[in-house]
Amino acid sequence: MSDITFKITAATHVGLVRTNNEDNFIVNPDLTKDVWEMESSPDYVFSLGEYGCLLVVADGMGGMNAGEVASELAVTSVRRLYSEVSDYSSIIDSSSHIEAFMKKVIVTADADIKERVKTDPSTSGMGTTIVMAWVIGNMVHVAWCGDSRAYLFNRQSGLSRLTRDHSYVQELVDAGKLDPELAFDHPNSNIITRSLGDSSVKAQPDYVCQRLSAGDYVLLCSDGLCGLCRDEEILDILMQDKPTLEEYEHDLFAAALDADGHDNITIALFECLAKKEKEVNSTLTPEAMSKTRKIKKDQKTEAGTEKKSAGGLLWVLIGFLLALALAGAAWYFKLIPLPAPQKISVDASVEQPAPQQEEEAPAELVVTDEVACE
Repeated sequence: MSDITFKITAATHVGLVRTNNEDNFIVNPDLTKDVWEMESSPDYVFSLGEYGCLLVVADGMGGMNAGEVASELAVTSVRRLYSEVSDYSSIIDSSSHIEAFMKKVIVTADADIKERVKTDPSTSGMGTTIVMAWVIGNMVHVAWCGDSRAYLFNRQSGLSRLTRDHSYVQELVDAGKLDPELAFDHPNSNIITRSLGDSSVKAQPDYVCQRLSAGDYVLLCSDGLCGLCRDEEILDILMQDKPTLEEYEHDLFAAALDADGHDNITIALFECLAKKEKEVNSTLTPEAMSKTRKIKKDQKTEAGTEKKSAGGLLWVLIGFLLALALAGAAWYFKLIPLPAPQKISVDASVEQPAPQQEEEAPAELVVTDEVACE
Protein backbone atom coordinates (compact mmCIF):
# COMPACT_ATOMS: atom_id res chain seq x y z
CA MET A 1 0.00 0.00 0.00
CA SER A 2 1.20 3.52 -0.81
CA ASP A 3 2.12 5.93 1.97
CA ILE A 4 0.14 8.72 0.29
CA THR A 5 -2.90 9.84 2.24
CA PHE A 6 -5.74 11.93 0.87
CA LYS A 7 -9.20 13.35 1.31
CA ILE A 8 -11.94 13.26 -1.30
CA THR A 9 -15.41 14.68 -1.81
CA ALA A 10 -17.86 14.85 -4.71
CA ALA A 11 -21.36 16.25 -5.19
CA THR A 12 -23.76 17.62 -7.78
CA HIS A 13 -26.34 20.44 -7.72
CA VAL A 14 -29.26 20.94 -10.09
CA GLY A 15 -28.73 24.71 -10.15
CA LEU A 16 -31.34 27.47 -9.99
CA VAL A 17 -33.02 27.17 -13.39
CA ARG A 18 -33.31 23.57 -14.55
CA THR A 19 -35.67 21.06 -13.05
CA ASN A 20 -33.61 17.97 -13.94
CA ASN A 21 -29.95 17.23 -13.36
CA GLU A 22 -28.13 15.93 -16.44
CA ASP A 23 -24.78 15.66 -14.62
CA ASN A 24 -23.45 12.49 -13.06
CA PHE A 25 -20.35 11.48 -11.13
CA ILE A 26 -18.76 8.45 -9.50
CA VAL A 27 -15.75 7.99 -7.23
CA ASN A 28 -13.88 4.98 -5.94
CA PRO A 29 -11.38 5.89 -3.21
CA ASP A 30 -9.73 2.46 -3.38
CA LEU A 31 -9.82 0.40 -6.58
CA THR A 32 -8.66 -2.67 -4.69
CA LYS A 33 -12.29 -2.73 -3.50
CA ASP A 34 -15.35 -2.60 -5.72
CA VAL A 35 -16.96 0.18 -3.71
CA TRP A 36 -18.22 3.15 -5.75
CA GLU A 37 -19.96 5.18 -3.09
CA MET A 38 -18.78 7.81 -0.64
CA GLU A 39 -19.76 6.14 2.61
CA SER A 40 -17.46 8.24 4.81
CA SER A 41 -17.41 11.96 5.55
CA PRO A 42 -15.36 14.39 3.39
CA ASP A 43 -12.92 14.73 6.32
CA TYR A 44 -12.07 11.03 6.33
CA VAL A 45 -8.39 10.45 5.55
CA PHE A 46 -7.81 7.60 3.09
CA SER A 47 -4.60 5.72 2.41
CA LEU A 48 -3.98 5.37 -1.31
CA GLY A 49 -4.33 1.74 -2.32
CA GLU A 50 -2.13 -0.19 -4.73
CA TYR A 51 -4.48 0.41 -7.66
CA GLY A 52 -5.22 4.01 -6.81
CA CYS A 53 -8.29 6.22 -6.59
CA LEU A 54 -10.69 7.18 -9.40
CA LEU A 55 -12.91 10.26 -9.87
CA VAL A 56 -15.29 10.74 -12.81
CA VAL A 57 -17.57 13.63 -13.82
CA ALA A 58 -19.98 13.55 -16.80
CA ASP A 59 -22.12 16.41 -18.10
CA GLY A 60 -25.10 15.15 -20.10
CA MET A 61 -26.56 16.98 -23.10
CA GLY A 62 -29.86 16.70 -24.89
CA GLY A 63 -32.37 18.29 -22.56
CA MET A 64 -35.66 16.43 -23.06
CA ASN A 65 -33.71 13.92 -25.15
CA ALA A 66 -32.25 12.27 -22.04
CA GLY A 67 -28.96 14.02 -21.35
CA GLU A 68 -29.10 12.53 -17.86
CA VAL A 69 -29.39 9.06 -19.43
CA ALA A 70 -26.23 9.63 -21.45
CA SER A 71 -24.20 10.79 -18.45
CA GLU A 72 -25.53 7.90 -16.35
CA LEU A 73 -24.58 5.42 -19.08
CA ALA A 74 -21.10 6.96 -19.24
CA VAL A 75 -20.30 6.62 -15.54
CA THR A 76 -21.92 3.17 -15.45
CA SER A 77 -19.68 2.03 -18.30
CA VAL A 78 -16.62 3.36 -16.48
CA ARG A 79 -17.60 1.52 -13.32
CA ARG A 80 -18.26 -1.73 -15.19
CA LEU A 81 -14.97 -1.70 -17.10
CA TYR A 82 -12.88 -0.96 -14.00
CA SER A 83 -14.76 -3.60 -11.99
CA GLU A 84 -14.06 -6.18 -14.70
CA VAL A 85 -10.29 -5.77 -14.45
CA SER A 86 -8.80 -8.95 -13.02
CA ASP A 87 -5.15 -7.87 -13.09
CA TYR A 88 -4.32 -4.18 -12.70
CA SER A 89 -0.58 -4.85 -12.67
CA SER A 90 -0.41 -5.05 -16.47
CA ILE A 91 -2.22 -1.71 -16.74
CA ILE A 92 -0.54 0.43 -14.10
CA ASP A 93 3.00 -0.63 -14.96
CA SER A 94 3.45 2.32 -17.36
CA SER A 95 1.82 5.61 -18.30
CA SER A 96 1.28 4.41 -21.86
CA HIS A 97 -0.73 1.41 -20.64
CA ILE A 98 -2.76 3.62 -18.31
CA GLU A 99 -3.47 6.03 -21.15
CA ALA A 100 -4.56 3.23 -23.47
CA PHE A 101 -6.90 1.78 -20.84
CA MET A 102 -8.51 5.10 -19.91
CA LYS A 103 -9.10 6.00 -23.56
CA LYS A 104 -10.55 2.53 -24.17
CA VAL A 105 -12.97 3.07 -21.27
CA ILE A 106 -14.19 6.37 -22.74
CA VAL A 107 -14.54 4.95 -26.26
CA THR A 108 -16.51 2.01 -24.85
CA ALA A 109 -18.80 4.37 -22.95
CA ASP A 110 -19.37 6.24 -26.22
CA ALA A 111 -20.33 2.97 -27.94
CA ASP A 112 -22.71 2.07 -25.09
CA ILE A 113 -24.54 5.38 -25.46
CA LYS A 114 -24.89 4.94 -29.21
CA GLU A 115 -26.17 1.41 -28.73
CA ARG A 116 -28.82 2.70 -26.33
CA VAL A 117 -30.00 5.21 -28.95
CA LYS A 118 -30.45 2.37 -31.43
CA THR A 119 -32.67 0.45 -29.05
CA ASP A 120 -34.50 3.51 -27.71
CA PRO A 121 -35.11 6.11 -30.44
CA SER A 122 -36.62 8.50 -27.87
CA THR A 123 -33.07 9.16 -26.63
CA SER A 124 -31.83 10.21 -30.08
CA GLY A 125 -29.58 13.25 -29.84
CA MET A 126 -28.38 12.57 -26.30
CA GLY A 127 -24.70 12.86 -25.45
CA THR A 128 -22.31 13.69 -22.64
CA THR A 129 -18.88 15.03 -21.82
CA ILE A 130 -16.60 13.11 -19.47
CA VAL A 131 -13.46 13.77 -17.42
CA MET A 132 -11.66 11.10 -15.37
CA ALA A 133 -8.80 11.42 -12.87
CA TRP A 134 -6.97 8.27 -11.79
CA VAL A 135 -4.47 8.81 -8.96
CA ILE A 136 -1.84 6.07 -8.85
CA GLY A 137 1.21 6.44 -6.65
CA ASN A 138 2.26 10.08 -6.83
CA MET A 139 0.82 10.64 -10.32
CA VAL A 140 -2.60 11.76 -11.51
CA HIS A 141 -3.69 10.47 -14.91
CA VAL A 142 -6.46 12.42 -16.62
CA ALA A 143 -8.54 11.47 -19.67
CA TRP A 144 -11.40 13.53 -21.06
CA CYS A 145 -13.72 14.21 -23.97
CA GLY A 146 -15.61 17.50 -24.12
CA ASP A 147 -15.37 20.64 -21.99
CA SER A 148 -15.65 19.24 -18.46
CA ARG A 149 -12.37 20.16 -16.81
CA ALA A 150 -9.63 18.94 -14.50
CA TYR A 151 -7.60 21.50 -12.55
CA LEU A 152 -4.48 21.18 -10.41
CA PHE A 153 -4.16 23.56 -7.47
CA ASN A 154 -1.40 24.24 -4.95
CA ARG A 155 -1.06 27.28 -2.70
CA GLN A 156 2.53 27.82 -3.84
CA SER A 157 2.08 27.29 -7.59
CA GLY A 158 -1.53 28.42 -7.99
CA LEU A 159 -4.23 26.98 -10.27
CA SER A 160 -3.62 25.37 -13.65
CA ARG A 161 -5.81 23.50 -16.11
CA LEU A 162 -4.81 19.90 -16.73
CA THR A 163 -7.34 19.60 -19.57
CA ARG A 164 -7.88 21.60 -22.74
CA ASP A 165 -11.51 22.14 -23.69
CA HIS A 166 -12.79 20.36 -26.79
CA SER A 167 -14.77 23.40 -27.85
CA TYR A 168 -15.20 25.87 -30.70
CA VAL A 169 -13.92 28.75 -28.58
CA GLN A 170 -10.80 26.83 -27.51
CA GLU A 171 -10.04 26.13 -31.18
CA LEU A 172 -10.25 29.87 -31.87
CA VAL A 173 -7.82 30.51 -29.01
CA ASP A 174 -5.43 27.79 -30.21
CA ALA A 175 -5.51 29.24 -33.74
CA GLY A 176 -4.65 32.70 -32.41
CA LYS A 177 -7.98 34.10 -33.58
CA LEU A 178 -9.27 34.90 -30.10
CA ASP A 179 -7.60 36.41 -27.06
CA PRO A 180 -7.74 33.88 -24.18
CA GLU A 181 -9.05 36.66 -21.95
CA LEU A 182 -12.12 36.98 -24.18
CA ALA A 183 -12.91 33.26 -24.33
CA PHE A 184 -14.95 33.17 -21.13
CA ASP A 185 -17.53 35.69 -22.39
CA HIS A 186 -17.68 34.46 -25.99
CA PRO A 187 -21.31 33.90 -27.12
CA ASN A 188 -20.44 30.47 -28.56
CA SER A 189 -18.61 29.18 -25.50
CA ASN A 190 -21.17 26.39 -25.11
CA ILE A 191 -20.37 24.76 -28.48
CA ILE A 192 -18.28 21.62 -27.96
CA THR A 193 -16.38 19.80 -30.68
CA ARG A 194 -16.05 16.37 -29.05
CA SER A 195 -18.39 14.35 -26.89
CA LEU A 196 -19.72 10.87 -26.21
CA GLY A 197 -22.80 9.89 -28.19
CA ASP A 198 -22.02 11.93 -31.30
CA SER A 199 -23.47 9.77 -34.08
CA SER A 200 -21.18 11.31 -36.71
CA VAL A 201 -17.85 10.30 -35.20
CA LYS A 202 -16.20 7.93 -32.73
CA ALA A 203 -15.21 9.51 -29.43
CA GLN A 204 -11.69 10.97 -29.45
CA PRO A 205 -10.50 11.37 -25.85
CA ASP A 206 -7.28 13.09 -24.80
CA TYR A 207 -4.94 12.22 -21.94
CA VAL A 208 -2.36 13.90 -19.71
CA CYS A 209 -0.49 12.93 -16.56
CA GLN A 210 1.07 15.04 -13.82
CA ARG A 211 3.16 14.34 -10.74
CA LEU A 212 1.47 15.14 -7.41
CA SER A 213 2.92 16.65 -4.28
CA ALA A 214 1.67 17.10 -0.73
CA GLY A 215 -0.71 20.06 -0.69
CA ASP A 216 -1.95 19.50 -4.26
CA TYR A 217 -5.67 19.49 -5.03
CA VAL A 218 -7.22 17.89 -8.12
CA LEU A 219 -10.57 19.44 -9.06
CA LEU A 220 -12.93 17.92 -11.63
CA CYS A 221 -16.00 19.89 -12.64
CA SER A 222 -18.72 20.27 -15.22
CA ASP A 223 -19.10 23.58 -17.03
CA GLY A 224 -21.79 24.48 -14.50
CA LEU A 225 -18.81 25.65 -12.44
CA CYS A 226 -16.06 26.59 -14.90
CA GLY A 227 -18.53 28.04 -17.39
CA LEU A 228 -19.96 30.41 -14.78
CA CYS A 229 -16.91 31.15 -12.64
CA ARG A 230 -13.61 32.38 -14.02
CA ASP A 231 -10.44 30.53 -13.07
CA GLU A 232 -9.47 33.50 -10.87
CA GLU A 233 -12.67 33.08 -8.85
CA ILE A 234 -12.01 29.35 -8.39
CA LEU A 235 -8.44 30.17 -7.34
CA ASP A 236 -9.61 32.73 -4.77
CA ILE A 237 -11.84 30.12 -3.12
CA LEU A 238 -9.18 27.39 -3.04
CA MET A 239 -6.57 29.81 -1.67
CA GLN A 240 -8.64 30.29 1.47
CA ASP A 241 -7.58 28.26 4.49
CA LYS A 242 -10.58 26.06 5.24
CA PRO A 243 -10.60 23.15 7.70
CA THR A 244 -12.60 20.74 5.50
CA LEU A 245 -12.98 19.84 1.83
CA GLU A 246 -16.73 20.15 2.28
CA GLU A 247 -16.32 23.89 2.90
CA TYR A 248 -14.40 24.35 -0.37
CA GLU A 249 -17.10 22.36 -2.12
CA HIS A 250 -19.83 24.50 -0.55
CA ASP A 251 -18.15 27.76 -1.57
CA LEU A 252 -17.57 26.58 -5.14
CA PHE A 253 -21.26 25.70 -5.45
CA ALA A 254 -22.20 29.05 -3.93
CA ALA A 255 -20.02 30.93 -6.42
CA ALA A 256 -21.67 29.18 -9.38
CA LEU A 257 -25.13 29.80 -7.97
CA ASP A 258 -24.32 33.47 -7.37
CA ALA A 259 -23.31 33.69 -11.04
CA ASP A 260 -26.99 32.87 -11.86
CA GLY A 261 -26.70 29.07 -11.57
CA HIS A 262 -28.47 28.38 -14.85
CA ASP A 263 -26.67 25.06 -15.36
CA ASN A 264 -26.22 21.86 -13.37
CA ILE A 265 -23.04 21.93 -11.27
CA THR A 266 -20.87 18.94 -10.41
CA ILE A 267 -17.63 18.95 -8.43
CA ALA A 268 -15.18 16.21 -7.42
CA LEU A 269 -12.25 17.30 -5.26
CA PHE A 270 -9.15 15.32 -4.24
CA GLU A 271 -6.58 16.60 -1.71
CA CYS A 272 -3.13 14.99 -1.54
CA LEU A 273 -1.97 15.15 2.07
CA ALA A 274 1.44 13.53 2.54
CA LYS A 275 3.95 10.88 1.62
CA LYS A 276 6.92 9.58 3.58
CA GLU A 277 10.11 10.78 1.96
CA LYS A 278 11.90 7.48 2.37
CA GLU A 279 9.36 5.82 0.07
CA VAL A 280 9.32 8.43 -2.69
CA ASN A 281 12.20 7.03 -4.73
CA SER A 282 10.13 3.94 -5.55
CA THR A 283 7.78 6.14 -7.57
CA LEU A 284 10.45 8.05 -9.46
CA THR A 285 11.49 7.26 -13.02
CA PRO A 286 14.59 5.05 -13.50
CA GLU A 287 16.51 8.13 -14.68
CA ALA A 288 15.56 10.08 -11.57
CA MET A 289 16.43 7.11 -9.35
CA SER A 290 19.85 6.81 -10.99
CA LYS A 291 20.44 10.53 -10.36
CA THR A 292 19.41 10.07 -6.73
CA ARG A 293 21.85 7.18 -6.33
CA LYS A 294 24.61 9.25 -7.95
CA ILE A 295 23.97 12.16 -5.60
CA LYS A 296 24.20 9.86 -2.59
CA LYS A 297 27.45 8.41 -3.89
CA ASP A 298 28.92 11.86 -4.48
CA GLN A 299 27.92 12.92 -0.98
CA LYS A 300 29.83 9.97 0.46
CA THR A 301 32.85 10.83 -1.69
CA GLU A 302 32.79 14.44 -0.51
CA ALA A 303 32.61 13.31 3.10
CA GLY A 304 35.66 11.13 2.54
CA THR A 305 37.52 14.03 0.90
CA GLU A 306 36.76 16.27 3.89
CA LYS A 307 38.26 13.69 6.25
CA LYS A 308 41.35 13.35 4.05
CA SER A 309 41.67 17.15 3.86
CA ALA A 310 41.49 17.46 7.61
CA GLY A 311 44.13 14.74 7.99
CA GLY A 312 46.42 16.42 5.46
CA LEU A 313 46.19 19.73 7.28
CA LEU A 314 47.13 18.06 10.57
CA TRP A 315 50.33 16.59 9.05
CA VAL A 316 51.22 20.00 7.58
CA LEU A 317 50.93 21.55 11.05
CA ILE A 318 53.00 18.78 12.66
CA GLY A 319 55.68 19.18 9.98
CA PHE A 320 55.82 22.91 10.47
CA LEU A 321 56.14 22.59 14.26
CA LEU A 322 58.94 20.06 13.87
CA ALA A 323 60.73 22.33 11.44
CA LEU A 324 60.33 25.24 13.84
CA ALA A 325 61.71 23.19 16.71
CA LEU A 326 64.74 22.11 14.67
CA ALA A 327 65.38 25.66 13.55
CA GLY A 328 65.20 26.87 17.16
CA ALA A 329 67.68 24.21 18.18
CA ALA A 330 69.99 25.18 15.37
CA TRP A 331 69.82 28.82 16.36
CA TYR A 332 70.50 27.87 19.91
CA PHE A 333 73.64 26.11 18.86
CA LYS A 334 74.38 28.95 16.46
CA LEU A 335 74.30 26.61 13.46
CA ILE A 336 71.74 28.62 11.54
CA PRO A 337 69.85 31.88 12.21
CA LEU A 338 66.32 31.64 13.51
CA PRO A 339 63.83 32.22 10.64
CA ALA A 340 61.14 34.91 10.97
CA PRO A 341 57.63 33.62 11.83
CA GLN A 342 55.51 32.74 8.77
CA LYS A 343 51.85 32.08 8.24
CA ILE A 344 50.91 28.47 7.79
CA SER A 345 50.49 27.76 4.09
CA VAL A 346 48.35 24.89 2.86
CA ASP A 347 48.60 23.48 -0.65
CA ALA A 348 45.67 24.83 -2.68
CA SER A 349 45.12 21.40 -4.19
CA VAL A 350 44.06 20.08 -0.80
CA GLU A 351 40.33 20.63 -0.41
CA GLN A 352 39.19 22.43 2.73
CA PRO A 353 36.28 21.09 4.74
CA ALA A 354 33.17 22.99 3.75
CA PRO A 355 31.56 25.04 6.54
CA GLN A 356 28.61 23.30 8.05
CA GLN A 357 25.22 24.69 7.11
CA GLU A 358 22.00 24.35 8.97
CA GLU A 359 20.09 21.44 7.50
CA GLU A 360 16.69 22.20 6.00
CA ALA A 361 13.72 20.27 7.27
CA PRO A 362 12.88 17.39 4.89
CA ALA A 363 9.86 17.96 2.66
CA GLU A 364 6.83 15.79 3.26
CA LEU A 365 6.85 14.69 -0.36
CA VAL A 366 9.82 14.68 -2.71
CA VAL A 367 8.79 16.16 -6.02
CA THR A 368 10.62 16.33 -9.32
CA ASP A 369 9.82 18.69 -12.16
CA GLU A 370 6.75 18.06 -14.28
CA VAL A 371 7.28 14.91 -16.29
CA ALA A 372 6.04 13.99 -19.73
CA CYS A 373 3.88 10.89 -19.97
CA GLU A 374 5.57 7.90 -21.49
